[in-house]
Amino acid sequence: MYFFIGLPIMLLTISCNTDYIEVDTTGTLLEDNYYRNESEAYSGLIAVYDVIGKQSRGFENMISLLNSGSDDHYTGGGSSSDGSQLQAFSNYTISESTIATSYWNDFYQGIFRANTLLLKLPGVDMATTTKARFTAETKALRAIYYFELVRLFRNIPLITSPLGTDDIYSVTQADPNDVYAQIETDLSEAISGLPVSLDLENEAGRLTQGAVKALLGKVYLYQGKNSEAAAQFAEVNGTPGSTSAFGYKLLDDFSDLWNISNIYNTESIIEIAHSDQSNADWWFWGSGADEGNSLNVMCGPRGYVRTAGSTAPDYAAGWGFNIITQSLYDALDGDPRFDDTIENLQAYVDSGEVQLEESYQYTGYYLKKFMPFNSDVSTGGGASVLNYKQHTYMMRLADTYLMEAEALGGTGTRAQALLDAVRARVGLPSVPVSLDAIMQERRLELAGEGHRWYDLVRTGNAATALAFKGFTPGKNEILPIPLAELENTLLEQNPNY
Repeated sequence: MYFFIGLPIMLLTISCNTDYIEVDTTGTLLEDNYYRNESEAYSGLIAVYDVIGKQSRGFENMISLLNSGSDDHYTGGGSSSDGSQLQAFSNYTISESTIATSYWNDFYQGIFRANTLLLKLPGVDMATTTKARFTAETKALRAIYYFELVRLFRNIPLITSPLGTDDIYSVTQADPNDVYAQIETDLSEAISGLPVSLDLENEAGRLTQGAVKALLGKVYLYQGKNSEAAAQFAEVNGTPGSTSAFGYKLLDDFSDLWNISNIYNTESIIEIAHSDQSNADWWFWGSGADEGNSLNVMCGPRGYVRTAGSTAPDYAAGWGFNIITQSLYDALDGDPRFDDTIENLQAYVDSGEVQLEESYQYTGYYLKKFMPFNSDVSTGGGASVLNYKQHTYMMRLADTYLMEAEALGGTGTRAQALLDAVRARVGLPSVPVSLDAIMQERRLELAGEGHRWYDLVRTGNAATALAFKGFTPGKNEILPIPLAELENTLLEQNPNY
C-alpha cells in the first residue's frame, strides 16, 4: 500500500558511509523532530486537510467518478478511452487493473498524515485549547477519509497509528463494522473540541461542531441507525426553513448556490475551497500544490465557440465529461432547478448560435452547475484550464434536510416539513412525504453533486436503475481494490472481481 508522510515540507534523508562523513541533523526538518511548536503542528493539520480537496481536484476527483457511475450521467469525454477509469466505472467493466489507484491511496495518505499528527500532538508546546481543536479536526478528517474508503471498497485495512515500511506488507482487512465503529468514535470525540462557528476571514473551510454532527448523522444513516441519525440531523437542521443553532439556513434562491462568489454561505456545511491563484500546472495537477477546481474544465463543452451575434452563454471550452442522460433531463424537465442544473447546448447548435465538438455519448445536455465561463478563466500562472476557482459542496443543508427526513422513515410531521422546505425554496408545492418522494427530491436537488450513485446503492435501487449500464448486483455495489495494492500484500480482492 502507498503511505506517505505528507508533511508540507520536503523531508530529506541522506545515506552516507560513516567512514567518510557524519552529518549533524540539528536544524534539519525531519519527521522525528518536526511538530515542535504550534506553527509546525498547524502545517501538519493543513496537510491532513489537503486530501479533502479530492472531491473536485485533479482528473481523478470524486464527483466526476461518482457522477459517471450513476444513471444521471455518462462519462463523456473525447472517446470511449478518454478517462478510462471513469469509462470503466460508468459501463461497469471496471476491474483491479482499470481502477485508478488514487481512489484508494489518496485517502490512505490522508489517514497516514492524520495518524502521524495525532501521535505528535500530545508533545507539542501549544495552548491546551488549541491542541484540543487540532486533535478534534484531525480525528474528524481521519473519519471522513475512512468513510470514503469503506463506502467505496467496504473491505479495507483499519490503521490508527503510523506504520513502518515493513509493516505495510502484513496489513489485513478489517471487518467493515469495526471501521464504522472507529469512524463513529472519531467523530463523536471530535465534536466537543470544535467551535460552533468560524471567523470566516481567518478560518473559512475548517470543520465545526455542526459539520461533524452532520457527518455523524450521515454515517449513522448509511448503517441503518436511523434514530441516531435523525437526532444528529435535527440539531444541525433546526426548524425547517429557519436558521439553525449552528447558523445554517437554506438560501432563498437556489441559483445563488452556483454563484462562484457566494462562498461559505449559510447553506454550506462542508465546502471544498479552490483557487485560481495556485498557478497549478500539468506536472503537479491533482497534487497538494494544485488548488484549482478540475470539475470546471471537465464539465466544459469540447470545442465550444459562439457564432457572431450569438446570445448563447459565453462558456469556456472544456473536455465534455459528465454528460447528462436523457433520464435526468426528463426528471428535471419543468422543475425550477432545471435551468441551474442542465444546459441544453444542442438547442443553441440547432439555432446556429454555437459550434462544438460532440463528446462521446453526446446527448446535448451538460452539467451547468460546474460549467465555466470565459470570465472565470485564470489570468495567473500555470495552465489556465487547471486554475478555476469555483468552490464545491461536500455537504449542504438541503442534503441534511432530506437525509433527516429519510432517517425519520419518510413519515410524520417533521419529515413532511423538511421535504416541504426544500421544495418551497424553489417554489414547488407540498407533496405527501414518503421515502420515494425523498429520494426523488434528492435526485433533483442534488443532481450532479456526486450523491446519486451512493443513494442508489445504499437504498438497494442500483440494480434496477443502473441495469442499462451493465451493473451487476452483488459485485458493483463496491469497487475493486487496485491491483497495485494487492501485490506482495495480504489484502484480498473484493467478491466477484
